[in-house]
Amino acid sequence: MLAFTLRRMGQTLVVLLVMSFIIYGLIGLMPGDPIDIMAASMPGVTPEVVAKLRAIYGLDQPLMLRYWRWLMAALQGDLGFSRTHSQPVLEVLMPALWQTCKLMISSFVLSVIAALILGVVSALRPGGFVDSFVSLFAFAGISVPVFWLALVLILTFAVALHWLPASGMTNVGDGGFMDQVRHLTLPVLTLMLANTGQFTRYVRAAMIETLRMDFVRTAWAKGAGAWRVVIVHALRNALIPVVTIMALSFGTLFSGALVTETMFAQQGMGKMIYDSILSNDFNLALSGLLFATLITLLSNLAADLAYGWLDPRIALK
Repeated sequence: MLAFTLRRMGQTLVVLLVMSFIIYGLIGLMPGDPIDIMAASMPGVTPEVVAKLRAIYGLDQPLMLRYWRWLMAALQGDLGFSRTHSQPVLEVLMPALWQTCKLMISSFVLSVIAALILGVVSALRPGGFVDSFVSLFAFAGISVPVFWLALVLILTFAVALHWLPASGMTNVGDGGFMDQVRHLTLPVLTLMLANTGQFTRYVRAAMIETLRMDFVRTAWAKGAGAWRVVIVHALRNALIPVVTIMALSFGTLFSGALVTETMFAQQGMGKMIYDSILSNDFNLALSGLLFATLITLLSNLAADLAYGWLDPRIALK
């Protein structure tokens, strides 16, 4: 297990290095650069001044040389300077990363728990009333647009009932734990409902298939209790294909919840990456995309390790 983990971590670093070059190259090919934007905001600036600024920031150098200098600085913990925020990239990145962690981990954990419960209950009696209700809920969760779901929750809990704030991360002058929880409730609920349907369908399908297998029928025949048969034998084996879907979904959630973060004014990674790309803030966009790549790779590693725990017969080599 240790050798497998170390080897996969090495592969993760190699993939991250390759992705850093690809992302750096793609961002470098975008039309315009920070100097062009700076010059456009200063009427009367001469081409000589623009050329001198490019030389100061190293933008007149070949792409490979610029990437190498950025990589050497990044390995020393210097991710560059954010032009739009006038701060080092890490000082901008860390608050957004922390906010995304609170939002994504909470919604992911709750959606997984809800999907496991609904999927197992639905699979025990396929075609029954409970299964029909759960399937309807799952299809609704998959089909409903996230922005519409967010609007419904805002109108219900913020406008009509006045129970929760409609947007923002904290109240001015407060910022305590309970205040943050109240502001996180609606975005977490939105992402949870949007993902629970998808997870539930996978859990239900995997459980129905597993419950029909010979080893489950053998466990019933030997007189094993319902809890042991369903949870220990069936669910543990059914989770093996589901873990892959959940791991990939977590990586997508980490950087792809742009609509939810925009609807609820959450300054997370998705909103930060989107704004930095629109404003040609190259250093911030590059660092945000690399962090999202790293989270996706670590999610895949966690899924591989979970395979060995769920089924000891799987050899991690």
